[in-house]
Amino acid sequence: MKPPIYTFDADRLAALANYAILDSPAEPAFDGIVQLAAQICETPVSLVSLVADDRQWFKARVGFAPCETDLNRSVCAHALVEPDLLIIPDLTQDPRSEANPLVTADPFIRFYAGAPFHAVTGEVLGSLCVIDTQPRPAGLTALQADGLRNLARQVSILLDMRRAIAERDVLAAEQRAAEARRLALAHLGDRLREMSTLAEMTRLAARIVGEALSLSRVGFHALDEGGFYRPGEADWIAEGETEQGPVVDPADLRQSILRGKPLVTQNALALHMPVRERGHTVAVLVVQDHQPRDWSPEVLAFLRNVTDRLESGLARLKADAEQQVLNHELSHRLKNTFAMIQAIATQTLRAVPDQEPIDGFLRRLHALSAAHDVLLQQKWTAASMTEVVESVINLLEDGTRFDIAGPEIVMGPKATLSLSLLLHELTTNAMKYGSLSRESGRIVMTWQLDSSSNETELALHWRELGGPPAAEPSRRGFGSRLIRTGLLGNGGVKLHYLTSGFEAEFRAPLAQVQLS
Repeated sequence: MKPPIYTFDADRLAALANYAILDSPAEPAFDGIVQLAAQICETPVSLVSLVADDRQWFKARVGFAPCETDLNRSVCAHALVEPDLLIIPDLTQDPRSEANPLVTADPFIRFYAGAPFHAVTGEVLGSLCVIDTQPRPAGLTALQADGLRNLARQVSILLDMRRAIAERDVLAAEQRAAEARRLALAHLGDRLREMSTLAEMTRLAARIVGEALSLSRVGFHALDEGGFYRPGEADWIAEGETEQGPVVDPADLRQSILRGKPLVTQNALALHMPVRERGHTVAVLVVQDHQPRDWSPEVLAFLRNVTDRLESGLARLKADAEQQVLNHELSHRLKNTFAMIQAIATQTLRAVPDQEPIDGFLRRLHALSAAHDVLLQQKWTAASMTEVVESVINLLEDGTRFDIAGPEIVMGPKATLSLSLLLHELTTNAMKYGSLSRESGRIVMTWQLDSSSNETELALHWRELGGPPAAEPSRRGFGSRLIRTGLLGNGGVKLHYLTSGFEAEFRAPLAQVQLS
């Protein structure tokens, strides 16, 4: 006899599919139920049978080798429509089972009792059954029947618990994936600011995307004038993966890419996410996996955020390049201006008898010019203290008689110019009157951060060795006054004129040094 029509009911089949249990591995909880059912009912066979639209599959079984049968061999299908137990004392005498191949041939089953179990929404999913190879005219005892019913209810409970645990695990995995995507975006944003080339940016983005989404390959492809993918290698390939061949250029679907729409290709193995610039697609981020996957809205949003950050990075690179051109032009004009000032001063003051002050003025111009060069390298926003020190010293001396040490400190424009003039005066004085006026003389210059007070200070120490005794000047000229203005032009200076040589200490709040 054919299975009941209810076997193929759409709601029932949907409920069964929602449990995602068909073809799952064996589980001890279900195995224990069939063993207990066989013991209670004193039968050699017991099955937890789930009835699909084309087969019955056994989640647990004892005394029966096959893991499934077709519906022509299913007695459990008939239990789907029973309000209570289905008991068939002799399968050869019942029209529903007399022609069943399991009855007419090996293993020649004769007795069947099945208790249906239900989904939480009421649909019958299958039955917990016991089977014997001998007829049982008396069926089951009342105690056995109650035991079979109770165990069938336990099957329903186990199914619901199993699904709840699976849903919990899926939710936890989604939360972990969402957190991984969030951290990846934050890391990408932080690192992109450090990158100075397009290649660095794309390699970084490809690696972060590949690791965050557990992909096999991520590539970045620029578009040519016709909107076609330019040849390129994968920017990132997962460890253990081999090269998968060229990326498929979706020529027939190019308009979607050019309009900024993401595109899934290669039977869901790959996704193409456009990278936009000023409303135009200029490149494509291609992500691939070795098996089809669900490119969820959350993943699409993540990839869109990645390409948005790449777009911002591209814009910054272009702005930096334009700024660099402007800086070079500005540097050229400043050098011309300094040269013109120097020429005017030389021509105008040529007749002045005492040329020493004029020479000092011109050297200060050189010091300012060197400071401007350092600032230009950093886009006029800041300068390295070490670079400033070395650039000024190298203008006047080869630096071999200087012992310089100190942490890397970034200085603002005002402090950069002040330090340049200060070091110029100190070095010039040392060459004229101090340790550098003798061949054996040296200068030790160190700086450190001092946090002993309420605010961190930059402390610069200047110490001359191997020179003549230092004497305080009888008059204060421009150079002396400039030295006393310190690092920021507002003091914080201690000068010591010792028999061992001149020493000085300059202090200024670090925050002002960096922000000035």
